[in-house]
Amino acid sequence: MTSTIRGFSTRAIHDGQEPDPRTGAVNIPLYLTSTFQLEGIDKHRGWEYSRVSNPTRDALEASIASLEGGATGHAFASGMAAIAALVTMLRVGDHIVCGDNLYGGTTRFFTQVVAHHGVEFSWVDTSNPENVLRAIRPTTKLVHIETPTNPLMVLTDIRAIADICKQHRIPLSADNTFMSPYFQRPLELGADIVMHSTTKFLNGHSDGLGGILVTSSPELADTFRFVQKCTGGILSPFESWLILRGVKTLAVRMRQHDANGRRVAEYLSKHPKIHRVDYPGLASHPQHELAKRQMHGFGSMMAFETGSRENAEKILQRVQLCINGESLGGVETLISHSATTTHASISAEERKRIGITEGTVRLSVGVEDVEDIIGDLDQALEAI
Repeated sequence: MTSTIRGFSTRAIHDGQEPDPRTGAVNIPLYLTSTFQLEGIDKHRGWEYSRVSNPTRDALEASIASLEGGATGHAFASGMAAIAALVTMLRVGDHIVCGDNLYGGTTRFFTQVVAHHGVEFSWVDTSNPENVLRAIRPTTKLVHIETPTNPLMVLTDIRAIADICKQHRIPLSADNTFMSPYFQRPLELGADIVMHSTTKFLNGHSDGLGGILVTSSPELADTFRFVQKCTGGILSPFESWLILRGVKTLAVRMRQHDANGRRVAEYLSKHPKIHRVDYPGLASHPQHELAKRQMHGFGSMMAFETGSRENAEKILQRVQLCINGESLGGVETLISHSATTTHASISAEERKRIGITEGTVRLSVGVEDVEDIIGDLDQALEAI
């Protein structure tokens, strides 16, 4: 039976993770080795040095590639290391079109590091495909999108952007961290590269840092392998093992994240002290229909407007079950103030332009009993 005819949950548990042929261990062993015994001159058993490849990391890369519907995966030490590998294909004078509401760390890296090496950027609202089309130049070598965006949950029509990119022979990369391959698979919609911070939903337990690029392009795969070998920013065997452990339960976790997310979003949307809730699963979301077309669920990420920094701070200080923390995608509910965490590196003017206010609070709904999550938010909102 091939992976192409097996269900998502089955692939999450088995693809890339066959029992160890020597011992029969059902979990991939943790290969804590830097080097491997060679069988002769220029002859090895498939591995020679762990910077180039490691059996534990290989298993993770195969697993995520299968779930995303790609041919190869390439794991890196963090989500930002994966983004860094993505742009190594670029040269001085090359041009990138990107979303104007990317994760703050990505924007910081592009503007404060990559731009200094002669790469040019156009920042556009990718929720309107015409903006992408107008921004393309003869020197454009990559279009990079994030959908939904962090934290305001603005969607980009992946298929529409992919069609534009194919017409101009430009690779399209999509950050799929918020949805995971369970709810959204950009490669199936025409993207060439899908990127994840594996730290988030793929790991799911807030204990494993990593990033990954998945592609079906042999040329791009060769580029990413070369970057792994040359720069060495690869994912360690232990982190790979942690994320593999998380991937096994991805499907069941995402179903609960989604169920809880819908309930919490509905509660917040009706609360008299909340000004606005950004969640694609709400019928009031301006891109609700697009969400239903290109996603298989709505997930657990959302933002809500409290009206002021003072109100946001009161809520964050009063929550008891929800944890005030910067990350997302863990089994625990995480809540944060976007202006001073994920987008602190963006100027106040730019945050205002894209809609992130001092009262914006981001919520990553966990898999606790949803009544307890709502109860904690309800008592915290009493502080306003």
